[in-house]
Order: sequence, then structure tokens, then C-alpha cells
Amino acid sequence: MLDQDIIQGRGFGNVVENGEVTGFQLQLRNPNYRGTAGSLLDGIKVVVDGERWDEHVPLWTLQGRTFTLDQLRASTDVRWQLDEPATITVPKPGGLSAGVHDIAATIYLRRPYFPPPIARSPFPVAAKGVIVPAAPGGRLRYGVSTYSYTGDIYTSMTLEDGMADIADMGATGIEILGEGNVPGYPEPGPAWIDAWHELLQRYGLTATNYGSWVDTTMWHDRDLTAEEAVAQIQLDLRLAKRLGFTSVRPKFGVTSWELDPHPIWAEAVERSLDLAADLDIVICPEIHSPTPIRHRVTQGYLEFIERTGSKHFKLLIDTGIFQTAPVDDGHEGVETEDGKRPAFLEPLAVPVTDLAGILPHVHFIQAKFFEIDDDLHDLHIPWHPIIETLQQGGWSGWLSSEYEGRREPYRGRDQVRRQHALLRSLDAAP
Repeated sequence: MLDQDIIQGRGFGNVVENGEVTGFQLQLRNPNYRGTAGSLLDGIKVVVDGERWDEHVPLWTLQGRTFTLDQLRASTDVRWQLDEPATITVPKPGGLSAGVHDIAATIYLRRPYFPPPIARSPFPVAAKGVIVPAAPGGRLRYGVSTYSYTGDIYTSMTLEDGMADIADMGATGIEILGEGNVPGYPEPGPAWIDAWHELLQRYGLTATNYGSWVDTTMWHDRDLTAEEAVAQIQLDLRLAKRLGFTSVRPKFGVTSWELDPHPIWAEAVERSLDLAADLDIVICPEIHSPTPIRHRVTQGYLEFIERTGSKHFKLLIDTGIFQTAPVDDGHEGVETEDGKRPAFLEPLAVPVTDLAGILPHVHFIQAKFFEIDDDLHDLHIPWHPIIETLQQGGWSGWLSSEYEGRREPYRGRDQVRRQHALLRSLDAAP
């Protein structure tokens, strides 16, 4: 599915030829109301951050073939269809720097059914694009949670579009929400499961963490029993295995604003550890704001690890706990009695040094964030000390982008690219 904007979110990146960066590319959807013969394309002017390229300079790639403007004008067998993007390649030795760039372009189409003086029609377009550098190739691995695309998936994009976005930015892991992304949950059809694995292979993605829920107050008149919680956890463990995931985050119902999990959590998890071991899946409870690392909830999980000695129960850290500034954009579906900002949007500001002490017990990190500006500054999360702590601790695992900011269409997709540009730049810094 194409983006509504003419300049597409996918496809903006540097071009590497024989080990050298020779330019950059962007993708466009056809701005016209009908498909266009290649011979009617009449050039494209491109401006990035004030640098200009005349209309005859860029190359056009349509239907898998690349053309100069003169070749397009003489072509007889190529079209720019409405349902497929054109790739525009602009020569620029060294390419564009990592980060956010202002892109403007004017596409020229000839439309013979207009009078000659106006038959050459200009279509001006503009957007911001993000150049995401390649992952440095160290211990850290980069993925994305589909939660980042809330509001876009199933409206302006499909699940496959999300997977294509993740691959396009050079990330290799995908985290999903079982009840959010699996059609027919909890019993998806075999055709969908086959299609899921085919898409993983097509886009070169690894299934990382599977988000699940244990709704302890599912009914008004009683709480979930431990037996029922065991059944729910084991259902999701088996489904996660069928989909290729290696960890499951069970979000238990809580009993306080500090997110104390319902007391049945320990029995339900312990009774599921043998199955987790058989399936080789790690169960990862989430440390989420407003619960800090030095807290009875986290300590309870650590004591459980020590008591059971299981290698299939570890922690999932949500980086929102390190938030240093409040988030004022609100949060969908949350109203507090006093009208104040929800506690989990307040800056908990957990010291990053606390993370270092528990790293051996951390299996997965949800790289929660809310907004990254045009200069790749995160307005809420201190990424430099987080990345430094992970590097110094020799931690090897997934950083899975989890955007939780404003939900304007396509905003999450742009923000995730910004985060990957920021995190990889920090990871690669000497």
C-alpha cells in the first residue's frame, strides 16, 4: 500500500555502488489521477536542504528498469502506474548524512489533452525524510514493535507494510502484539501462519518478542484463577512458538498505580516454566513506568529468577522508566480522577546506573520513546547513557522501537526512523 503523501516514507536512503556512496534515492507515487506513459514524463527537479539538481539529472526507475530523462522521452513500453512507486536516483558523491532532511521536488508530466501552453504540468511536493545509517554490527540488534504503528496498521497500512518499513530502515527484528496483530486470535488459520513466515523470510526479519495479556479482572464479579492464568500463558506460549518468537511478555493485571502484578502471577508463571523450556521461549515480565528498577515489583521478579533457577524467565525493560521530561500530549484511553497527567507519563528518571546492576537478567528492551526532533534530539529519553551502559555491560540483545507519542497518520513511521538514526549513530560512535 502506498503512502498518501507523494514522497513515500520508504525508499529514502543513500546508494552504495562498489563500496562507495554515490548518491541517494527517494520514492514517489504518481501524482496524477491516471497512469502515465514513460514518454510523457518530463523530468523532476529535486532540492534537499537547499541543494538543487536540475530536472534532467536524476534517473528514473520504473517497473524494474532505470532510465535517463532522454531515454524515458523516447520509450514506448514503460508506464508509471498509480499503484507502484517510481524510484528517483540523484547523484551525490558521499550521499546524505544520517538524520532528518528537507526534501522538495517538482515532477513534470506532459498531458496532451491540455492546450499546448499548459500541457507540461508541474506537481510540486515536499516532505521530511530520514537517512538511517546501517546498524554498526556490534552486540546490539535493532527491531521495531508494531505498537509503534498504532492507528496506522489496518487503516493507512497493512501488517506487511509495517514489515516492509522495518526492513527498509535496515532493522531485522519485529515485535508484535498477539491480540493486536494476529487475525483470528487465538486461533489464526494455517494460511495466515504460512503467509506470516513467508513475509518474515521475504523481508529478512526475525520474530523477537510476542506481547500477550493475562487479564486478571476479566469479569466484574471475580478475579482470574491461577489455573485460568496458566491456561492463558500457555496458549500464548504455544502460539508464539508457531509464529517463530523466542520470548513472550505476559502483561498481568495490576493492583496498584505502581503496577504491582496480581498475586497469581508467580504461580501461573512457575507452572508454565517447563513448557517455556520445552518451547525454548523466555517469559519476560515488563518493568514499565511508574515502576522503577529498585522496587518491590522488580525485586519480586529477581527473587523468582533466583529461586527457580530458570533460564526461561528474565526481565523486559521499557525505557520509559528513564524518562527525564513529562509527556504532555496525553495518552489514548486514559482518564485520571483528578485530571492530572497519568503517572506513567511523568518523568520517573530512573538512574541508568540501576540498569547496569540487573543487565545479566535482562532479555529484551523495548526502546520506548515519545518524540525525536529534526536534530535527532530525543525530548524525553537519555539515549547516550543508555547505549553506553549496554555497551559497557556487554549486553547482547534486541532494542525494539516502541513509539508512544502522538498518533497523527504516518507520524509513528517517521519517528521510528528518527530513533533508529539516533540509536545507531550513538552505537557507532567511538
